[in-house]
Amino acid sequence: MITSFGDSLQLDLYLAADEPPRLCALRLNDTVLAEESAEPANRDVLPLVQIELAGQARQHTDGKRHTGSEVSARLRYTGHKILREPGRTRLEVASQDPVTGLSVSTSLEQCDGVDAVRAWSTVTAGAHEIVLLHVTSLLLPGVLPVGDARWEDRLSGWTAANPWCGEGRWSGATLAERGLIQSSRADARNRFALASTGSWSSADHLPMGGLVDEQSGRALLWQIEHNGSWSWEVGDRYDSVYLALSGPGDQESQWSKRLGPGESFSTVPVAIAGSVAGLEGAAGEMTEQRRRTRRPHEDNERLPIVFNDYMNCLSGDPSTERLLPLIDAAARAGAEYFCIDAGWYDDTDGWWDSVGAWQPSTVRFPGGLEKVMDRIRERGMVPGLWIEPEVVGVRSPKAAELPDEAFFSRYGRRLTARGRHQLDLRHPAAVAHLDEAVDRLIAQFGLGYLKFDYNIEIGPGTDHAADSAGDGLLGHNRAFLAWLNGVLDRHPGLVVENCSSGGLRTDHAMLSTAQVHSVTDQTDFRLLPAIAAAAPMAVTPEQSALWAYPGPDMSDDETAFTLASALLGRVHLSGRIDLLRPAQSELTAEALAAYRVLRPHLNSARPHWPLGLPAWRDGWVALALESEFSGPAAHVLVWRRDGEDAEIRLPMPWLRDRRGLDARIVFPASSEAVVAWEQESRTLNVELPQPWSAVLLSVNS
Repeated sequence: MITSFGDSLQLDLYLAADEPPRLCALRLNDTVLAEESAEPANRDVLPLVQIELAGQARQHTDGKRHTGSEVSARLRYTGHKILREPGRTRLEVASQDPVTGLSVSTSLEQCDGVDAVRAWSTVTAGAHEIVLLHVTSLLLPGVLPVGDARWEDRLSGWTAANPWCGEGRWSGATLAERGLIQSSRADARNRFALASTGSWSSADHLPMGGLVDEQSGRALLWQIEHNGSWSWEVGDRYDSVYLALSGPGDQESQWSKRLGPGESFSTVPVAIAGSVAGLEGAAGEMTEQRRRTRRPHEDNERLPIVFNDYMNCLSGDPSTERLLPLIDAAARAGAEYFCIDAGWYDDTDGWWDSVGAWQPSTVRFPGGLEKVMDRIRERGMVPGLWIEPEVVGVRSPKAAELPDEAFFSRYGRRLTARGRHQLDLRHPAAVAHLDEAVDRLIAQFGLGYLKFDYNIEIGPGTDHAADSAGDGLLGHNRAFLAWLNGVLDRHPGLVVENCSSGGLRTDHAMLSTAQVHSVTDQTDFRLLPAIAAAAPMAVTPEQSALWAYPGPDMSDDETAFTLASALLGRVHLSGRIDLLRPAQSELTAEALAAYRVLRPHLNSARPHWPLGLPAWRDGWVALALESEFSGPAAHVLVWRRDGEDAEIRLPMPWLRDRRGLDARIVFPASSEAVVAWEQESRTLNVELPQPWSAVLLSVNS
């Protein structure tokens, strides 16, 4: 039988007692986004879930690809149920392997009104022990079928390289260019795949990807919602394309899991969004999906302006003497939170490997850190602190006080990375240590903001009390999220910023829990636009912390340039704003005043890229946020870097249903930009006479 599930994005599942459950179609209204291809009479199908067990073979010799396991082929449908709760519906499909006795429950969940589906599976051992080597969270056959055309040249695959200080570098290429060729075989060996191993989930690439039919505009965008190791692959079989999304596995990330009789394992969640408006349309749907699946918090409504003393400012060397003038300047500019970053806990300049006890320095703060916190409150701001909870420096007293079992280890030896040990949040001593530290700091200093950083990569994981290194890492990843949710349960007004050397843990597991996300550590304001413009592909605008760091050595145009770069995200003000010229201080106050007017629109806005997703060295960069419910039709941020032409045309076809539009300058008011809206072509024309200038515009009815 065929069971259909979903609203405008509809999934058709084939459920029959003598076959594995499988997804046979994915449709957006009447448009097919995926469809099971015509296969041989032997029904060599792709099941809903791919399971690899130690001691169990694959049907095909298909290299590293995660298809064709005999276990998955043996699965037999045993039932399903539909669960409804406010705002979402979940379909659970059950199956069982008659040979090993294992059972599988696959969950497919949709939020009302969002063209996306979230998926995960739970495997339960039968009467005998099994060892899992790989389990997919979602397996989608026949992606973006193109009829008799050749998909290898028509479909493009999109990935996002995410190097430190160069985050979110999206690029697309045809599947032929990615290494795939159309084949009528089931055991083709090539694949287009990405994987990440270790505790930085996005150190090399974002845990995302996309497929686009460039002729029709049909597109799929996916994300793996995990703060550790993951993998995905696109491959070909029987003249069609499949997509497999997974968390950690044995092949990519040294993960295996032993399940005794009756024991269960659940995969990490993944989500896939569909659109007929290209990758941009799918990004809009994924933006809404992220909003619906994150922890509710008033911060996502208020969007307060944060000053942080690190970037192009104190750089981890705070003191009472240095902080007081910054606090006064931040308050005058209009900041609402003031976060003291790294170094506040150490009496020396070598604080890197002393982290862990989280006690304030008495040398840096002769009158006590309380004096500085009082000054922050006196100036009308909420105080915050930076900590790096998951690590303990080798010079920290906590390194000796905590038991070895509270840290990551391999072969009985405690792991060390760059002078730090990695706490294992599966251990109660590690949890107790962090609970004590965080609760004490909040109570002692009246904190309303904590920036949680993470600056080491600990590798595949820990094998202590685990079936594999990857199993230990996954257990810690999940325990860390549970701990973080516990902190927010105890302190519901607390705002938590997720940081990992900037954006090296840009994943929805972290972003669905923390309120704010640090996008980058990039210090050069000239390089920031490409990062800022691409950020909404991975982070909702209202969570996207972007640096605005004016400095006294900047010209007025450069000052406006760096301030503008943060205005379509979460403004994180920094820099030596206490040393600015009067004109620069006025520009800073003007930018933050403009932000307070536009920020109510950010948490419902959808992103658009009038010039396409930015390349790293593009001379012109643009980002538009469409306001769906109220206010301006759109806010548009335009940067002219070293572009030779002084004029640019920004196509905005998604405004086709809006009438009587006009464009105006929001910031800076002194901009020499000339702007004009062409209604018939739905194009915004912008002239910026000077290189290295930027302007924020609104398009209004």
